[in-house]
Amino acid sequence: MKINLSGHHVDVTDNVRQFIDEKFAKIANHFPSLISLDVTIAKKHHKFEVEIRTNYEGAAISASGSNEVMFPAITEAGKRLDAALKHRKGHLKADRHEKPKCTSPEIAYETIQEMELT
Repeated sequence: MKINLSGHHVDVTDNVRQFIDEKFAKIANHFPSLISLDVTIAKKHHKFEVEIRTNYEGAAISASGSNEVMFPAITEAGKRLDAALKHRKGHLKADRHEKPKCTSPEIAYETIQEMELT
């Protein structure tokens, strides 16, 4: 998986790149169809804001995190991205199964007719 890392008012050092690679290695293993992640680290009003964007199975998914320290902000955004990807994967699995047919209206209609006959 390719990680495109950019910083806005932040210097992106080798330590930051290594931390991000380690954090997202787990996500790359769980979701092998991910091709790339776009990670933007910005500093606004004395807070670090991390935004992650990707495409997964035809849907654009994004997650963000913020903290006064950079590394916890990256961790928070990574957790939110993992949750969003799991949510999308659940939707995809749910669409594969055949939905049960609802029989409640027919049963209700039959019981109303039986009540009218008696």
